[in-house]
Amino acid sequence: MSDYKKITHKVLIANRGEIATRIIRACRDLGFKSIAIYADNDIDSLHVQMADEAYGLSGTLPSESYLNIEKIITIAKKSGATMVHPGYGFLSERAEFAKAVQAAGLIWIGPNPETIEMLGDKVQARQIALSVGAPLVSGTKQPVKDVKEVLAFAQEYGLPIAIKAAFGGGGRGLKVAWQIEEVEELYHSAVREATAAFGRGECFLEQFLYHPRHIEAQILADTLGNVVVVGTRDCSLQRRNQKLIEESPAPFISEQLEQQIIKASKDICVKANYFGAGTVEFLLSQSGKLSFLEVNTRLQVEHPVTEETTGVDLVVEQLRIAQGLPLSIDQTPKPRSHAIEFRINAEDAGNGFLPTSGMISLFEPPSGPGVRLDSGVKTGSTIPATFDSLMAKLIITGNDRKQAIARARRALTEFNIEGVASVLPFHQAVIEHPDFCQQFNVHTRWIETEFNNEIQPAKRQIPQNEESITHTFIEIDGKRCKLGVPSKLLTGLSFQTNSTIASSEHLDVKYNGIIVVSPVSGNLFKWVVEDGQIVNEGEVIAIMEAMKMEVTVIAHRSGTLKQAIKEGEYINADCKIAQID
Repeated sequence: MSDYKKITHKVLIANRGEIATRIIRACRDLGFKSIAIYADNDIDSLHVQMADEAYGLSGTLPSESYLNIEKIITIAKKSGATMVHPGYGFLSERAEFAKAVQAAGLIWIGPNPETIEMLGDKVQARQIALSVGAPLVSGTKQPVKDVKEVLAFAQEYGLPIAIKAAFGGGGRGLKVAWQIEEVEELYHSAVREATAAFGRGECFLEQFLYHPRHIEAQILADTLGNVVVVGTRDCSLQRRNQKLIEESPAPFISEQLEQQIIKASKDICVKANYFGAGTVEFLLSQSGKLSFLEVNTRLQVEHPVTEETTGVDLVVEQLRIAQGLPLSIDQTPKPRSHAIEFRINAEDAGNGFLPTSGMISLFEPPSGPGVRLDSGVKTGSTIPATFDSLMAKLIITGNDRKQAIARARRALTEFNIEGVASVLPFHQAVIEHPDFCQQFNVHTRWIETEFNNEIQPAKRQIPQNEESITHTFIEIDGKRCKLGVPSKLLTGLSFQTNSTIASSEHLDVKYNGIIVVSPVSGNLFKWVVEDGQIVNEGEVIAIMEAMKMEVTVIAHRSGTLKQAIKEGEYINADCKIAQID
């Protein structure tokens, strides 16, 4: 450990929530200082309280705060930071952010910007995989130019086919055609969606693997040319292409298949001149066919299961690599245990996994043998509607998978969260399901297609306004200084706050009235139907945006629509969004 402490670095963490607290702890282990940044509605969050220093971003939306490169670089310079860790999500896979960090004379904790750009282009990443002989389903080498090429591909390779955005992910710009008659419309739909989400509409094609498992390999590579696959993971339990449960090592795969995954992952990263922590992802068909999916050029949410099964601290390794130090391991370690991670999201599993926001009135995590909790919240924390729904991660470790499952049952029973809905009831149901515990019949669409969701919807909580900040100015020794004060401290004073959150009267109404209520707390992204237009029962009238997810608002009756709020406005769940006369 002595080589760490020759230089004491100050690490600015360009993120929030549980990953920010995770990085802060790694910095403390190495004797480094940590610098937090925060949006207005995160002023009292756990990562802000834990960091050695914290600086405000003056904004509540992602675009105003954690996605604002200029603000972050300014804070990094002002605070005396020497390194920047992007965490995951937000700017972690944006090459322009990595370039800005380096241009400011700071150390970027991640791959070089050219590698991020190269592997972020899915067509180019696929070509690299092909060049090293990695397993791949048939697909196009370049983005297709028109629907004729799509039809020709379908006729040559057969259906189903996947039409994928070349410069995106997370399920956006992804369409699966099962019948030849729907190919044309799905292609145009994918182009439109990709253009709206990523600013580029290019799409490529692949054969679609039916009900595949999602397998991935954790990579570490240093600047000295050493590349090691630390371990494998299974991340098949997903909803809306977002993972909920992950485990390591990937269970129920042969040694031959494991070695194929390890070799392909290493070869791809060597060819791409990769360094840092990264993940190479694959799909595994029910027939045993393996196919390369993509490379994530950052730390993954599910990295703790690999840490628990190998004893390798992946965040510490990232900090070592960024300083030019060699990896602490030189080969794939033999797993010493089995670990399962449960993402604890603020979502109502009994109501379509709708995200929920508000204040956590009770956060009582489990403890005992084999239990680790990576959390960004505690009792009294507020879950903003403007950011991701992940509150914490429960990581359970056992000598083998059987013991890990037994400990998970115990830990999930002990876990209590009140004030916001959580996915705990879903995890408690899955840990008893034979498809997960015994035969392992789960796949990436299992939740939507085979899981019998009999979970009761969570009790709706009365919405509470999120924390906001009032900005004013004071004079100190003749110098005009900007002062930010939590608005709740100013309750009852005569001046108004500048909170951007629209006030919403909580309505205790039923859907058989004329009022249309918001299904979630979030921003009204778009009105699909114009004010004064006649709508039919069941028709989509608006799209909400909450915690990085889009949620449709459905007309509960037929009649004339009367809009109550404008596009871009924030509204709490169960509050009036419109009425249908």
